[in-house]
Amino acid sequence: MTHISSYKNPQTIPYSFPQHHKPNKKTLQNHTTITRTMNIELETTSTTMPKMINLLSSLLQRVAESNDDYTLTKAQKGSIFHGLTPPTITIASYLERIYKYANCSTSCYVVAYVYIDRFTQKHPFLLINSFNVHRLLITSVMLAAKFMDDLYYNNAYYAKIGGISTKEMNFLEVDFLFGLGFHLNVTPNTYHTYSSYLQSEMLLLKTPLNIMVSNSNSSLITSKPVTTKTILNSYYTEDEANSLQQHHRLAV
Repeated sequence: MTHISSYKNPQTIPYSFPQHHKPNKKTLQNHTTITRTMNIELETTSTTMPKMINLLSSLLQRVAESNDDYTLTKAQKGSIFHGLTPPTITIASYLERIYKYANCSTSCYVVAYVYIDRFTQKHPFLLINSFNVHRLLITSVMLAAKFMDDLYYNNAYYAKIGGISTKEMNFLEVDFLFGLGFHLNVTPNTYHTYSSYLQSEMLLLKTPLNIMVSNSNSSLITSKPVTTKTILNSYYTEDEANSLQQHHRLAV
């Protein structure tokens, strides 16, 4: 696997804001299984964002906005992923931009979701909010592309897509890798679990936010940071939510 050495001039992409990987046999088998699954589940045209990416955008947008309110009342630790101010570009537009220019496989976005979850589980002080979600996304997608795809762009190109410098992109990559403990492999089982969780986001989108908040019997703004369990309990029964939560804990 190697990065693509020839690509569009990054300067033509408007927005300002390891070179070789040899997987083992087991990783290649997982990669093949996941890729085949995505080809079946997510057929899409080149001009339309796949459903999974839209669902990931929706989930992260809601979590980030809710945690923004929480951080207004609680002092939070900063990290290398935190910007001084939130980017003006929305999460949906940012993911659309990455999808348009990165040319990575759709499965990379589900794997990126797994990486973000693993990272936040290891760093529970890190609440996903509008100050850090964009950098977490560009870094996780880049690493997923390097791990999953045969061809991928280099860090300088991803930096241009993300609206950051190459130097910062390199720092983010190293910090994220160490934060994950270099745990990049995603089994087909794990992949399907996270895909199913994103699919459940469609059900949540049908429930108005004000109803979800009133049913939770707690304030999303001042009580505690929002987690996926807070949101799940607003739609599913307690047993159903706990069952999903047993396999998936997005520590936000």
